[in-house]
Amino acid sequence: MGKLTVGALRAVLVVVLAGTVFVQALMVWALATDPEDGALPLTPLRVITILGMVSVQVALVCVWRLVTMVRRGTVFSHAAFRYVDGVIGAIVAAALVWFAVTVLNAPGQRDDPGVTVIMGGVGVAILGVALIVLVLRMLLAQAVARDVEAAQMQAELDEVI
Repeated sequence: MGKLTVGALRAVLVVVLAGTVFVQALMVWALATDPEDGALPLTPLRVITILGMVSVQVALVCVWRLVTMVRRGTVFSHAAFRYVDGVIGAIVAAALVWFAVTVLNAPGQRDDPGVTVIMGGVGVAILGVALIVLVLRMLLAQAVARDVEAAQMQAELDEVI
């Protein structure tokens, strides 16, 4: 992976991380100062937003670590699995947060339940992304196994020569 690509990805990660921290700070400030007006359950939505931002931040940190491993050439190792698992866990947590938002929003959508169905579909799509990353994790596992096997064969070949 080129330096330009890594630099661009890291810049995006930093901007998104700063944005999530800003949103969290706004939500904490709103929790402390802005009373609910009764239209929507604002306090639970604000807490859910804070938790959703945490899941995004976990994914960002894990991706940062994986990019570092790619840059160093160590991504095909067992150490990479914890970061990939972190990304999967963060995506699943984001889906659960989204389903919580859907449940909180559902009572207000009695006249138009299509919105709730669409929101549920978005939650399922988020879980689909987690499954895609899980498949990529399995591919990483195969690549690590092949790398270990190649290293063993090289060691045997070096002994013979």
